[in-house]
Amino acid sequence: MLAAIAAGNTTNGGIANYVGRKSAEIAHPLRVLEDCGLVERHPDLFEAKRIRYSISEPLIIFYGNIMRPRWAALESRGGSQVWESARHTFDAQVLGPHFESLCRSYVRDHDTDLFGEFTDQVGSAVVNDPAVRAQIEVDVAATAAESANEHRRVRALGEAKWGEVIGTAHVDRLTRARELLAQKKFDTTETQILLFSAAGFTDELQAMTDRDPRLRLIRLTDLCA
Repeated sequence: MLAAIAAGNTTNGGIANYVGRKSAEIAHPLRVLEDCGLVERHPDLFEAKRIRYSISEPLIIFYGNIMRPRWAALESRGGSQVWESARHTFDAQVLGPHFESLCRSYVRDHDTDLFGEFTDQVGSAVVNDPAVRAQIEVDVAATAAESANEHRRVRALGEAKWGEVIGTAHVDRLTRARELLAQKKFDTTETQILLFSAAGFTDELQAMTDRDPRLRLIRLTDLCA
């Protein structure tokens, strides 16, 4: 089950398919892994019944995706050759998810600087787009504390990319997600679009920030400050 999650199967159904069991049969083992602190449970910020799981320790993900499938090559060819063949997997399955987690932590720690108020929840989400029968994955989402007789306020929707230069297409996706949430009676009047990238941003996107006060670019140096 740890190998399943490490490989990117983060839903109950995905994990069950990977290990060849029914979803109900893995409920207890999942709870045990949670109790041991090896696995974390993440309810979708906009749909609490939708649950995703992640591995708490990046070294376990590294072992499951890089070392475990390549033991024979590691023993016969040495680490440098294996590393070259595994670098893409490392970026996608180890660095990428860990970077997303760091970005969510950044929002939690800097919520008053970003939004002028404390956030109620920070996490990830999936927004369904029925018009094109697709899902929009939101790496970073933040909501404000609810008040009586008010719609739930969405303070941020964000995209986090470790090795990819972010451009305007990412803004378009999150803007569409913001529109869809507004249709579901969420308050998105002050929703910021946060874009996190370790590889940088296109010139066109950087120019957009001068025209849109709800668009914010956050670089690796900002996360490390």
